[in-house]
Amino acid sequence: MSARPHPVLGGPLTLFLALLLALTGLVALPAPAAHAATPVCALACDTLDPSKARQDTFPVPNRTINGRIVRLHVSDPDSMAWASIDNGVTGDATWLDRSWDRGATWEGLLGKASIPGTWTGTRTLMYNITDPVGHRRGWIRACGDAGGVTCTDWAYPKVCDGSFCDGADPATASGDDTPVPPATLFGRTISLHVDQRNGMAWGVVGGGGSGDEIWLDRSWDSGASWPEGASLGRTSVPSGAASTRTAMFATRDPRGLLYGGAVRACGREASHQEGSCTTWARPAPTRARAGADALMASYQTNEGWWRSSWWNSAVATTSIIDFAEHTGRHDYDWAIARAFEQNRGIFPAGVRSSDPVEGHFISRAIDDAAWWAIAWLAAYDHTGERRYLDEAVTIADYVHQYWDPGTCGGGVWWDRERSYKNAVTNGQYLWLTTSLHQRISGDTVWGSRATTAANWYLGSGLINSSGLVNDGLNGSCGNNGQTVWSYNQGLAIGAFTQLWRSTGTSRYLDTAKRLADAAMASPALTRDGVLTESCDVGTGSCDDNQKQFKGIFMRHFADLADATGSAAYRAYVTKQADSIWTTDRDPLNRLGQRWSGTSPNPSDWRTQASALGALTAAEGLSARR
Repeated sequence: MSARPHPVLGGPLTLFLALLLALTGLVALPAPAAHAATPVCALACDTLDPSKARQDTFPVPNRTINGRIVRLHVSDPDSMAWASIDNGVTGDATWLDRSWDRGATWEGLLGKASIPGTWTGTRTLMYNITDPVGHRRGWIRACGDAGGVTCTDWAYPKVCDGSFCDGADPATASGDDTPVPPATLFGRTISLHVDQRNGMAWGVVGGGGSGDEIWLDRSWDSGASWPEGASLGRTSVPSGAASTRTAMFATRDPRGLLYGGAVRACGREASHQEGSCTTWARPAPTRARAGADALMASYQTNEGWWRSSWWNSAVATTSIIDFAEHTGRHDYDWAIARAFEQNRGIFPAGVRSSDPVEGHFISRAIDDAAWWAIAWLAAYDHTGERRYLDEAVTIADYVHQYWDPGTCGGGVWWDRERSYKNAVTNGQYLWLTTSLHQRISGDTVWGSRATTAANWYLGSGLINSSGLVNDGLNGSCGNNGQTVWSYNQGLAIGAFTQLWRSTGTSRYLDTAKRLADAAMASPALTRDGVLTESCDVGTGSCDDNQKQFKGIFMRHFADLADATGSAAYRAYVTKQADSIWTTDRDPLNRLGQRWSGTSPNPSDWRTQASALGALTAAEGLSARR
């Protein structure tokens, strides 16, 4: 519903008085372009009952109108708010206004509630303050009508990230980088400056004169729009000066579940109306954190996954968990829990996967389920929460049902129809059985299964004479000679490395090293020292599945590098991270499919998650030196 004129206003004099009161915050005038609210879903959807709030705080002062108290309530853990009115009488009302453009316009009368007979107060339902799915940061306030209308101040007008908030002095920055070239306008230089470590930015105009202007724009959708972040810190060059700068502004809003904010510096010469801006950029506190923030900008907060790819989301979740584990950061622990809670249920075909999901992340594709088991084991290692380990056991039990010694002497089927025994499913099974044995005290069952699976894998023919893993077995139980994909090679490296950690049996470590050496030496997987998928070559294009293979390889290859301390393996990991950072990254820290930076080089959240795996692996090894 649109914001409406209030009945207490009427006539020129009254309107003048109302305008004066509005400037002092006592009266909420209708927005110049108010519009009806579209329901927002983040951690919960609009109209949640306040009894379910995890917190009740009061970020702005209450307002009093004719003895009634109007109060804004906020639950930061839910990122939601509600309004209340007290000391009132029947018919008094309260509601929320929500703005996406810093109060210029707003969705009015959200949840409007009137005090019923015999009561002295009431409250609205809860509404989301921000909309991370829609890449919008909101402001919200409580309003009341009791013989007149008043509203609280807006919350939250400033973005805060750690110890820094919007409006901080650039003199307090820990560094001063210029991540993109400056813009020029009528001889003026307009430059974007960034404190990389703290994710803060400011703009500078130089070479000008009195009245020239500088400001920042901030966008939560990679520069597609910036209604909440237009003209931030706008300031003019003072008389007698040639330059000035804005205050600093944050590029991450943890309270609003918004990450990977982009900024640009814009300016105007005093005697002209037109302005000029730099290109958009994102800070990079570290390589891995820059990659993680950019990945989380695509996270579907309300659904707890990266929309449209079921198994790919499991691997992306694992990438975020690995980032958290290796860096010791807990920014995204909420997203790990969210993925678990929102996706362990039952979904019909087409909602999460082309197949029905039958609960506990299980569907007819055995390897899809196994990717989620790997994610939950990583989550257990990071958080210590038993529910993640229990879920991994449930999924692994399901995968084990498809171990079939009656065909090819063993191995796990790829699908429920038992049509194919391939490298990915059996690499997953070997890694899972070994990992469960390591984590379950006193286990003998999973350890025995791991040894059986390892012996079968080594004799199956999946590893060819060059030490490379082909895609699977043919109808005669022989190596089918199909494509050598990096993730198959990586899963085998990781599984045999972990089995060596468990048993101390040298042939398992020898196998992992043979597979790693082959990967580094063969043009099937490495070109000019850079991990390269067969679909990365020439004018080829990788599909949505293949885009994530290399990150899986790096996760497991780095495990071997850590286990052996090999300088050659460590150097290979470092090479991948360096190549990604210098040739495969744009100013928004988006990372492409081709780690060598050649074209065509598409980028999306799948390529982002994959490259993040390499950046995290390199930082993890560096931290453990």
